[in-house]
Amino acid sequence: METSNEYKLVPGFGNSFSTGWRVMSDNFLRLFLVVLILVIVTAPFKMFDFKFNLSDLHNLPWSLGHHFEHGMNYLPALGALGLFAAFFGLLAMLYSFLVKPVFEYGSSIIFVQAVRKIKPDFEYLIKGFMENYLHIILANLLVFALVVLGLFALIIPGIIIGCRLAFVAYIIMDKKLDPIEAVELSWKLTRGHGWQIFFMGFVSIFIVIFGLCLLLVGIFPALIWIESSFASLYESVLREKEKPAEAVAA
Repeated sequence: METSNEYKLVPGFGNSFSTGWRVMSDNFLRLFLVVLILVIVTAPFKMFDFKFNLSDLHNLPWSLGHHFEHGMNYLPALGALGLFAAFFGLLAMLYSFLVKPVFEYGSSIIFVQAVRKIKPDFEYLIKGFMENYLHIILANLLVFALVVLGLFALIIPGIIIGCRLAFVAYIIMDKKLDPIEAVELSWKLTRGHGWQIFFMGFVSIFIVIFGLCLLLVGIFPALIWIESSFASLYESVLREKEKPAEAVAA
């Protein structure tokens, strides 16, 4: 039952962004911290971003640079560099699939808490490592695979699948369902709202660009607004779908 201090949650493009703006205004510092942490942990591996230059090899004690440029002994060095790059590429891929989703899914439920007027719990950022970890990883992998397969099928199916599975992260954290059930429920909840999700995603691109134009610092309010808006849409659609069941039970 809604109270006077709750947000007016109605599924729709405009209402989601307007509610998202209010959520951001009411919880800016807390959500800013969440987004800041999310940006840090999901950033590319800058520490592993190295550039190879032949002139750098002249400084090596075993004069590998001389042999590399003027001799025939460069193949072992090239192979070693290839293995080095492949190793850190594999490390980055494992991080993307086994670590990053936990923070992303955790941040999703934090934004839902803000929409529900619940004090955001920062523990959700790491709680996924201790609870529900396997479901998070498998759900993320399943959504990724379905979207990629859809993109291979002339792109448009991939976009449709991506829109219809937009609620999987929320459902995994909110309802504690397994990956298959979460995908099925997301597909059910987003029925009739696919275009709204698509246009919200499309507009979000321009919000991010505008945020980047504001001396880069504007990207944080932009990301908070976007995340709050999608969390608002999820909560409003969830309430809309659950109302008939509550009415029948009553």
